[in-house]
Amino acid sequence: MAEEHRLPLGFRAAGYACGIKSDPQKLDLALFVSERPCAAAGVFTQNEVVGAPVKVCRERLPRETARGVIINSGNANACTGQTGIDDAVWVTAQVAGQIDCAAEDVLVCSTGVIGHFLPLDKLEAGIPSAASALDDGNHAFLAAARAMMTTDTVPKQASRTIRIKQGEVTISGACKGAAMIAPNMATMLAVVMTDARMSPAALESALQQAVDRSFNCISVDQHTSTSDTVLLLANGASGIEVDGGSQEFQQALEEVCRELALQIIRDAEGAEHFVTIDVTGARNREEAARIARSVADSPLVKTAITGNDPNWGRIVSAAGYAGVPFAEEECSLTINGHAVYERGAPTGIEEGPVSAAMQTGDVSIGLVIGRGEGACRFWTCDLTAEYVRLNSEYTT
Repeated sequence: MAEEHRLPLGFRAAGYACGIKSDPQKLDLALFVSERPCAAAGVFTQNEVVGAPVKVCRERLPRETARGVIINSGNANACTGQTGIDDAVWVTAQVAGQIDCAAEDVLVCSTGVIGHFLPLDKLEAGIPSAASALDDGNHAFLAAARAMMTTDTVPKQASRTIRIKQGEVTISGACKGAAMIAPNMATMLAVVMTDARMSPAALESALQQAVDRSFNCISVDQHTSTSDTVLLLANGASGIEVDGGSQEFQQALEEVCRELALQIIRDAEGAEHFVTIDVTGARNREEAARIARSVADSPLVKTAITGNDPNWGRIVSAAGYAGVPFAEEECSLTINGHAVYERGAPTGIEEGPVSAAMQTGDVSIGLVIGRGEGACRFWTCDLTAEYVRLNSEYTT
């Protein structure tokens, strides 16, 4: 049974099935709505090919008067030209009519197959029904999280309630993602909400930092989506003002984003191993992250992990082509705590115990560069035949 997560004060949510997906019984329309205007910020894909909803949201953010987010699954509304943009704007107007606000105060996301136009007739019928189902209960939040799913096998939610100054504030989020995950911003869709009061500028700064340490530190298949969006809304319903320098709020926001990001890796298509990569000793965090991503994205590293093969040569060589200068003699490597490579030479450890440790399904890779204090933790998964099967059959 899914863990229950509550919405922040003043937010309502709904999930509805309007027939966008091939299975008409599956939820495919999610709504997140605030009773009052919200400060809002977003971070988006850096792919040059972007979905129409990304273009619409980029134009509308940051802002001080956002009221809601509509997300459809089963259709990405990407590579659909001006028609796709017009359709995305139309969708926001339909929602605005239901919650009594300006269309520009509604944000929109879409996820699913690229290159198909939205079924406006189904949305026109479904949006009022979804709006009538809006509720602040845990069940409604869960339904909205389910409605975002495409190839996900489980809904993904996270929440934190923390005490800041004169009272409590809550941060809650939902996301979707299982493949086409190679963040360059972020990769997937996520809506994060808080009942704290914050300015759009403070939200944007806090969100970017949180994304850099969570969604931008995961990878499944090195494929940056056209639709990647992370939205953060703050409605102030708690009555508590949070400035941009609040470490308590920033930590909680990062924890919510990281928990969501790790749920994506746990649910990665076909995956059998959850992989944590720690790179330390780089000259700075940026270089550590570049090395970690190079290791995480290597098909040879990922397939070795599938076979529980402690093939450290693949890991070291992937670090070596990351474009970060370091001396081979400064590099050391551990796999699940076993030292397999130290200062540029193999340790001679028996492979059996290392392989046995990998068979648990959790693999930790520790790579020490020996150039400075830069460090990064990154998460990925293995690459299995099931991933190939799922994606070879995706549109057929």
